[in-house]
Amino acid sequence: MPIQGEEFVMKKRIARRLVIRMIIVVWAISLIGAVIPVFALDGVEHKYADNNGVKIHYAALGKGPLVVFIHGFPDFWYSWRHQMQGLKDNFRVAALDTRGYNKSDQPEKQEDYDMSLLVQDVAAVIQAEGEEKATIVGHDWGGMIAWQFVMAMPQMAEKLIVINLPHPKGLARELANNPEQQANSQYARLFHLPNSHKLLNAKILAQFVAKDPKTLAKYIEAFENSSINGMMNYYRQNYPQEPFENVTAKMPNITIPVLQFHGLLDKALHSDGLNNTWEWIDSDYTLVTIPNANHWAHHDAAELVTDTIKWWLKMRQ
Repeated sequence: MPIQGEEFVMKKRIARRLVIRMIIVVWAISLIGAVIPVFALDGVEHKYADNNGVKIHYAALGKGPLVVFIHGFPDFWYSWRHQMQGLKDNFRVAALDTRGYNKSDQPEKQEDYDMSLLVQDVAAVIQAEGEEKATIVGHDWGGMIAWQFVMAMPQMAEKLIVINLPHPKGLARELANNPEQQANSQYARLFHLPNSHKLLNAKILAQFVAKDPKTLAKYIEAFENSSINGMMNYYRQNYPQEPFENVTAKMPNITIPVLQFHGLLDKALHSDGLNNTWEWIDSDYTLVTIPNANHWAHHDAAELVTDTIKWWLKMRQ
């Protein structure tokens, strides 16, 4: 009967939503690492850069050579609090809210989150600070933006630091050939769906990153001020899709020093993606693997990551 048919279709839709939620929750749990308590970061300046009418909020402090931090999903500028605190005495540190997040503008269209625009947002922050170039630091999606930035705008990049995001060629290779990476990336395929943003909310997203009550509250507030649909548009517009070889065919080698961290407990991004990275870098390359760190290695091993960045940068001044 028609009514039974409608009920069957409705039940299938509900079941599909539950499965998607379960996959996302399992993915989130696999990423959560050590709990880092909230702490005050004194002296932060809240500023805005403009990229063709899109305002990009960033937090900055300190004096010295400019270091620009780019967060991933789901996150906001506060992700870099430990590194900002550790570097501020020797460097000018600026951490973005990437478009769609927190206090930055939140364009509605999928194409407004194209990688070329995300790269330009970083350039706008460098220019807003009155500088010609900077050291670029990125994690997760921020890592992808960082890799792409130094390839697209090498004249504005002095050094590159990436946390838990393999080189785009390494990621594409693993997506094409590694069953574990293919399985681990199932959440990204779900995020491509038109209504994926309706399956998430600020509280769920905040729990991906923080468990400490005060830190959790800060993240919930930031994500309530964010566009979850915009977050999904990063995946819809930019996440590698078949044929993977075409995604990276025209990428030039990187010509500046690179420091890379990878928490080996990361279940979203397989460490096999790190293999052969040196073939795509024409300068010196330093890789730091952290056995007990998860996807947010700059949280799980905050002191190690911060101290290593500081040492690595000072050695090259």
